[in-house]
Amino acid sequence: MLVIRLTRVGKKNQPAFRVILTEKGNPARGKFIEILGSYNPRLKQKSLNADRIKYWLSQGAQTSPTVHNLLVSEKIIDAKKVKAWRPKKKNQKSEAKTETGKKEENESVKQEEAQG
Repeated sequence: MLVIRLTRVGKKNQPAFRVILTEKGNPARGKFIEILGSYNPRLKQKSLNADRIKYWLSQGAQTSPTVHNLLVSEKIIDAKKVKAWRPKKKNQKSEAKTETGKKEENESVKQEEAQG
């Protein structure tokens, strides 16, 4: 499946991004099919090739949430913005370990109080 997403270019502490078309399985800095534009968040510069983006969307390409929001803000597509950032899910195993650890700690405190 084809996806339109950002890939980072630029120096350390100077982020700039290219809007590229690539296969979904390819790594972020890997092989891409076409450069569709660029985005510089520091200078607030966006240059997007609207014709090519619309073409690839009509061919079935998907967009990443961040690119989707960029396209909406530039009025290339008519849609609502989506939530691009999701908090990391806590590992259920680590939660279970911390809960049992807390239970054991509470029990040991109770035993010490009973003895002392």
